[in-house]
Amino acid sequence: MPRSLMPVVVLVFGFSLVGCASTTGSLQSALDDSAAPSPVAVSDPVVVSDPVVVSELVAEPEGTEVVLVADDYRLSTETPDVTALLVAQATAVADASQSDAFEEEYDPWEPFNERMFEFNRRLDRYILKPVATGYNYVVPDRVQVMVANAFDNISFVPRMMNSLFQGKWDGAVREFSRFLFNSTVGVGGLFDVAKIEGIEKSREDFGQTLGFYGAQAGPYLILPFMEPLTVRDGIGKGVDGFMDPLSYFVAFWPARFAMKVEEIVNDRSLNLELFQGFEESVVDMYSAVRHAYLKRREKMIKE
Repeated sequence: MPRSLMPVVVLVFGFSLVGCASTTGSLQSALDDSAAPSPVAVSDPVVVSDPVVVSELVAEPEGTEVVLVADDYRLSTETPDVTALLVAQATAVADASQSDAFEEEYDPWEPFNERMFEFNRRLDRYILKPVATGYNYVVPDRVQVMVANAFDNISFVPRMMNSLFQGKWDGAVREFSRFLFNSTVGVGGLFDVAKIEGIEKSREDFGQTLGFYGAQAGPYLILPFMEPLTVRDGIGKGVDGFMDPLSYFVAFWPARFAMKVEEIVNDRSLNLELFQGFEESVVDMYSAVRHAYLKRREKMIKE
């Protein structure tokens, strides 16, 4: 291959990795940044034909497998500590038994969104997942967690500012305290010392700020190389980008791009098993991700 083409190939490959984060990023945000539950011994499955009782069964004692069978959905979990996505989908089916249909979610561009969703999933399947699998083989889990902590520590500014915009002073104080603790005692953010001390993240963003002041979500939208959004959250993501410290302290854009690729691959590697379990448990991935994303955003704005 001519050397003159090497930078182009590397750039295209990098953009592909960034694009692959669209599906995995939506799953991770829908899962509320939680880690995969630890495996436990599973007893005989409980098969549910009446979805009304699903919300009760997900709280069954440890060791019970819950299987939901209703319409075209079959959701199975190996632990009672089910992921937020599965709970959200199960709850939707339970609600459907009372209304005879799912509550219609505002998705006027669904045909386009489904094509883009499948495009992004293929990028993840054939590019990001293999790269993350190799990365996971080479890089120890403890190092991956440290890398994730460092990136999270850098991105405290949008969370702190949006807490201030919404008048959530305790959230702003927590974010600033976390940054001080983790940047000093936590060795530049490599260790989440603040969490050990019980100082949790505020998890605020500008999309939530807009919703806090009454802005409507607008249509659901999926674009190539991007995470699922609503129009409101897309505007919010752009504003949060301007508050990203990396855009000011790392002026050389190839360096920022390389850091973004590293963050995406590291995050995907940390969640290989979690996403694999979700993909194997849900039949209609598009609807499950859409439902979980919209419901979670609605819940976060109300909190």
